Parts: sequence; C-alpha cells; structure tokens
Amino acid sequence: MALVGNRVELEADEDIFEDALETISISSPSDMATSNFHFASRDTKRGPRQLGESDMSSSSTKVDLKSGLEECAVALNLFLSNKFTDALELLRPWAKESMYHALGYSTIVVLQAVMTFEQQDIQNGISAMKDALQTCQKYRKKCTVVESFSSLLSRGSLEQLSEEEMHAEICYAECLLQKAALTFVQDENMINFIKGGLKIRTSYQIYKECLSILHVIQKNKHEQEFFYEFEGGVKLGTGAFNLELGLLQLREGASGKSMRSPLCCLTILAFHTYISLILGTGEVNVVEAERLLAPFLQQFPNGSLMLFYHARIELLKGNIEKAQEIFRKCISVQEEWKQFHHLCYWELMWTSIFQQNWMQAYHYSDLLCKESKWSKATYVFLKAAILSMLPEEDVVATNENVVTLFRQVDGLKQRIAGKSLPTEKFAVRKARRYSPSLPAPVKLILPALEMMYVWNGFPIVSKRKDLSENLLITVEKAEAALQNESCNDFSMDDECLVKLLKGCCLKNLQRPLQAELCFNHVLECEKLLKYDHYLVPFTLFELAFLYKSQGEIDKAIKVLETARNNYKDYSLESRLHFRIQAALHLWRKTSSD
Repeated sequence: MALVGNRVELEADEDIFEDALETISISSPSDMATSNFHFASRDTKRGPRQLGESDMSSSSTKVDLKSGLEECAVALNLFLSNKFTDALELLRPWAKESMYHALGYSTIVVLQAVMTFEQQDIQNGISAMKDALQTCQKYRKKCTVVESFSSLLSRGSLEQLSEEEMHAEICYAECLLQKAALTFVQDENMINFIKGGLKIRTSYQIYKECLSILHVIQKNKHEQEFFYEFEGGVKLGTGAFNLELGLLQLREGASGKSMRSPLCCLTILAFHTYISLILGTGEVNVVEAERLLAPFLQQFPNGSLMLFYHARIELLKGNIEKAQEIFRKCISVQEEWKQFHHLCYWELMWTSIFQQNWMQAYHYSDLLCKESKWSKATYVFLKAAILSMLPEEDVVATNENVVTLFRQVDGLKQRIAGKSLPTEKFAVRKARRYSPSLPAPVKLILPALEMMYVWNGFPIVSKRKDLSENLLITVEKAEAALQNESCNDFSMDDECLVKLLKGCCLKNLQRPLQAELCFNHVLECEKLLKYDHYLVPFTLFELAFLYKSQGEIDKAIKVLETARNNYKDYSLESRLHFRIQAALHLWRKTSSD
C-alpha cells in the first residue's frame, strides 16, 4: 500500500501542494477478498504506568500505540469534564512523538481557535496541526519515490500494513481535515481557498480507502488488538463526510466502545439539533437525540458540551424555561473557556425572543457583541433588531442608538473561505434602510421576528400555543400600524413580510385556511416587491408544508419544485435550497411508498 506524501521532502514545506498528489492506494475489493492478509504484529503488552509516562523503545522516541490511545482517552475525558488545561498538559509532552497525543493536543488547540476567532489562536492552531501532521507522518507506511510511483499505477496490496500504520492514516486524515478548516478562516486569499479544498479532498480519499480496509478486515475476521479504535475513527470520519447518508456509520460509532464514541455522539447531536433544523425540514429526531445523549450525560453530568445539547433538546421539545435553566447551568459549571458561554448566550437570546422578553434578549445580544468575534455583523444587527421591538423609552434607558447600530453592520461583515457569510449579507442588506445616504432612515418592520424566521425559529415555537398566540398578536399590531402609515419604497415589502410572518403563526396554531390566505397574498404581490425578493420562494416553501400537513403531498412537491426552479439570486438562496432538497427527498419517498 503506497501512501503518497510519505517522502521526507514533502514534510518540510507545507506550502507545496502535496495534498493534490496524496492518495491511498489499495487493491480492488475483489483482489483484497482473496488476498492472504498479514498485518505486522506489535508488542503492546506493557505493564502499568503513570499518566504522562509513555512507553518508548531505547532506539526511538516514538510512543507505542497502546500508550497513545490510553492517554488520549484520558485527555478526552478531562476535556468533556471541563478540565481543558489539564487535557492539554497531559498531551503536550508527547505531542511530537505520538500520533494520538498529536491528534488530541492539536484538536483542542484548533477548537480553541475556532471558538475565539482570534488571529493569534488561529495561527497557533495551524502551527499545532502542522506539527501533528508531521508526527502522524512518522507512523505512516514508508516507501521510496519509485515504490510510490509504481504503486500508483499497480494499486499495491495491503499485506504488509501494520496496525500502527492503519491508525496513522486515520489520525492523519483527521488532522488534515481540521487544518483545512483553519486554512479557510486564516485568510481570504484564493491560494488558501485552493489549499483548503485540496486538504479536504485528500482527507476524504483517506477515509474512503480506510473504509475499504475496514470492510476487508471484517470480512476476513483478522482483527487486531485495537481494531475497535480504528473502526471508531473510520465511522466518525466517513459519517461526518456523508452526514445525511452516513448517520448509520455515526450511530454505530456512537454505540461502540472506542475513544471516538462520544465524538460520534456529538456529531449526530449537532445534526439533529442544528443542521436538520437550519438546513433541513425542521422535523427533528428528538427521541434519538435524547437516547444518544443519555449515557454521556450520565458520565459527564457537568460537562459543558453535554449540558449544552441537553438544553438544546429541551428547547426543541418546547420546554423553553427548562432549556434556559440548563443553559445557565452550562455557563456556571466552568470559567476556563468563556467561548462556551457565548454558545449559551446565543441560545438564551433566541429563547428570550421566542418569549418576547426583549430586555433579556437585548442583554444577551449585548454580551455577544462585546465578547464574541464569530459574527459581529450578525450580533450588532440582532441587537439593533431587538431594540427596535422595544418602546422608545426603554431604548433610551439602554443608552443605545438603534440607527447608529444598524449603520455599523456593513463595516463588520467578514469573509470565510473567500466568501461573505449569507446571514451577514442578509443583515447588511436589511440595514441599508438606515444608510446615511437616504434622506431619512426607513424603520424596519418586526426585524427580530424576521431574523427568527430566517433562523427557522417558528418550528420551535410551534410546540407552544401560548407563545404562538402572543407572536400573532404582535404581528397583527404591526399589520394594523402599517395600514396607518404613508407609503414609501419599502411599503409593499413590509406588507408581504408581515403576511408571511402572520401565515407562519396561523400555521403553528392549526389555522390552515387563514394561513393559506396570507401566503397567497405574498405570491400575488410578487411583481410589486422591490427589495425583499426572498419572500416569494420562502413563502412557497411554507405553503408547501401547509399542503403537506393537510395530506396533499403531490401538491406540496409541485410547490417546492416551483420554489426551487423558478427563483434565483435572492437572499439566503442556498439555505432554502438545502431545506427544499431535504423536504423533497423525504416527501418523494413517502409518496412512492
């Protein structure tokens, strides 16, 4: 098995596009099924030792596989128990000698960089991940340039691949994927964008080939001592790469006994509690999420990540007050990584918006503006939007100027992987109504509820009739106020936005006929819209779900296809396309059954 990228000269300079050439070459499945497997054996029977004291041979500084796995598992437990510094200090001494120490240490450093978005932390993460890749490289199967080139043509066999070398491939792939993520946020130039893409491609190829290796080992029943750890790594990687299709892999990984089982669990939880809501149909598998989380919540009852997902699940069930309580507990259990607090501030802000507790929502949006660097444009826009929902005297009491806040949004937008964030672009467009170039600011209508719709908050509120009724009252007040205002360039856009929001409230309250009237009003006014062209395809999406809830699946599918095929170049187009595709996939399957 030849692994391109093993050559020492390629390790020295990361800027060379070696990733474009890296592949894992294995025999075809039919060849492997009949081959005589022989994995190089390693002596892993060692006596007890103290943590931090890794086993090494006298002629090498390499840490053996058993020691690396043991300490990395301990470090993971420390991390999930909020002992982040302890986890780092346990892994640091051997991060340049052991592949698993390197993977664990660099992963924590990278996570910190992603959480803070500080340039220095990002640089530290890239440096740590570069070192980790070099460490993993030491354990990958070595071959000469001639052997490497030859095997690319012949697809060499796996017969001499050791267990350690198999683990090195998984660790290398994980490190490569994380380094790609940091490359995207490091700088917005095209070179970094290309390099990041190549790293992702190489990582995917490694996981793909490791999955083939896994299948062959299982078929031939030639499992090594730490096979379950290799299996866990493969399932985590392949499942994450193919999230919609790969939940089976992640489920198997989460139910296993490998070190990566909690990571598989967390990945599935992210899918159920975030991805399926924001980019899917909004129909969340809460039952599976609770079942998966339960054992890890029992093992880490005060772990920030476990508490966070516990709160998120309660929120999706409509238990908003209980969710708020758990989010606050998540904040209180640790002070070491303040960035975990920001996740909770974000959620507490939204729960307050659902309750229309505008002062509390303002409090959390203000904390995000002051402390978090993830998306300043979004935070400032949300703060201004929330303040816009308050009476003027309450806004004055905060010492904030709503117009000034909206005017700051454009200067705060950022680029990741060379592109602006869609939600920031949306915020910038909406904030233009407060531009100094206009004769006077044109006040946004229900901006906080519009953002709540954009972030798909209405399916959550649908679990609570009381909150849905209160939202409807607020929307109807805005609707009445619009009728008493003089017309301007934004009047029709505002009217259609109010109708869309009203239709969503009525749909949540099981009043389909009235909801359909609201949605149809938006569609009838399509040619009169001047700015918010996104309203029409999003309204079609809501109308399709209304038809589906009444059992008219074929009609719902046609409406979704109209939304997908007849509209383009509107705000948040990609987000809606993800939702449409998820719904079509599910409904077509239901219709054919």
